[in-house]
Amino acid sequence: MRTLLMNPPSFKSFDGGAGSRYQATREVTSFWYPTWLCYPAGMIPRSKVLDAPPLNLEVAEVVAMARDYELAVLFTTTPSLTYDLHTVRRLKEANPNLSVGLVGPHVSVRPEDALNDESMVDFVARREFDYTIQEVAAGRPWKDILGLTYRENGNVCHNPDRPFIEDLDALPWVSEIYHRDLQIERYHIPYLRDPYVSIYTGRGCPSRCSYCLWPQTFTGRRYRVRSVADVTAEVRRILELFPQAQEVFFDDDTFTAHGERAQHLARELRPLKCIWSATARVTTSYETLKALKEGGLRLLVVGYESGNAQILKNIHKGATPELARRFTRWCKELGIQIHGTFMVGLPGETPATLKESMRFACELEPDTIQVSLATPYPGTEFFDLCTRQGYFRPGAMVDGDTGYQKCVIDYPGLQAEEIFAAVPRFYRYFYFRPSYMLRAAHTMIVDPMERHRLLKEAKEFFQFIFRRQQDSTCKT
Repeated sequence: MRTLLMNPPSFKSFDGGAGSRYQATREVTSFWYPTWLCYPAGMIPRSKVLDAPPLNLEVAEVVAMARDYELAVLFTTTPSLTYDLHTVRRLKEANPNLSVGLVGPHVSVRPEDALNDESMVDFVARREFDYTIQEVAAGRPWKDILGLTYRENGNVCHNPDRPFIEDLDALPWVSEIYHRDLQIERYHIPYLRDPYVSIYTGRGCPSRCSYCLWPQTFTGRRYRVRSVADVTAEVRRILELFPQAQEVFFDDDTFTAHGERAQHLARELRPLKCIWSATARVTTSYETLKALKEGGLRLLVVGYESGNAQILKNIHKGATPELARRFTRWCKELGIQIHGTFMVGLPGETPATLKESMRFACELEPDTIQVSLATPYPGTEFFDLCTRQGYFRPGAMVDGDTGYQKCVIDYPGLQAEEIFAAVPRFYRYFYFRPSYMLRAAHTMIVDPMERHRLLKEAKEFFQFIFRRQQDSTCKT
């Protein structure tokens, strides 16, 4: 079948793409690659990837582009599902012969939400959908396709789960599809050098964090990896395809989960002399950090989450504030930049712990931070906890007009409005300090590339703060 794999249009001012971790309008523009869609695209002849959000495409434009296709696959999320179902309806009205399927974490754990609520959705491909979509496109009978949920004679049928893919080297290189279908200049992440190229070197994560969406719903809690040779070969190809790229980002859930393998990969990347960044946990060893730096590493994205030890225990983080301090000290000694991520509203949060996390972030002094609302997505232990304890408040996770993520949980002694307001307050507490401003100014003076990146991020950040103050619709 002629197959269109799509990140559909989303909220007004939406700037994250359906494949990003937090599907909402952000404090700064953050467009992530539609990497998951690019795998089956590389396996299906006559396929195309259409990433609507970074192109600012409206539904009508997408519908026009899809008229000549036989199969459309849309990546959906919990916040965007209702809007995406509207897009499906428009696609089917314009092309009744089009077969439409949905993929993504939400429909992996709740496929009935799409098939029961919207009769125009033909199927859901659950979890890792690479081979599932390939088989649908090839015309294999649906009853024989693992990982598929579909409607037959008015009933919803669930085929057995497809096992997680073990031979990741057998999958195509997504960078080839980026080159064929995407414009890398459309993709931005504020802590990465622009333009960047993002790939996965593995899938899944062995950590047990109760809030994390992907390992619990999509990729599993075991880190399956590509061979070092395969990753190195794709990076070499990226440098050929995209000479304008300033950085390669390894967007694994936890790139350093296998320390020795990460060290091996860094040694192989060193002769390529490319700049790259990755994800890490504070449990990473000094030996691994040193090897990564010697191999070309510039920055690590690190999930600190909270400065309170009990909250870290509550979410099964497997880390402590003391480990975070040691890890951060090592990175600074080695010259590794850190983008530190924090969350507000995790189980056990109080006004006092919010202040504790803010002070902790200032003590650690990462180069940049990201502050997110803790959101209990279906399929996670965090969601189950909030359901059992009655923490949910009615309402959507994202404001349909502004795209801002909303807080949907109330704790005893801490209401959703207070958690929501903590996000801009956290940012102001960290960034509006003389010590940080002096450090940022020094960085911009000595590094022109960092100057360009930081000035752009600062402009968008101030606009974000202003919008949050002005927009009264975003208080809940």
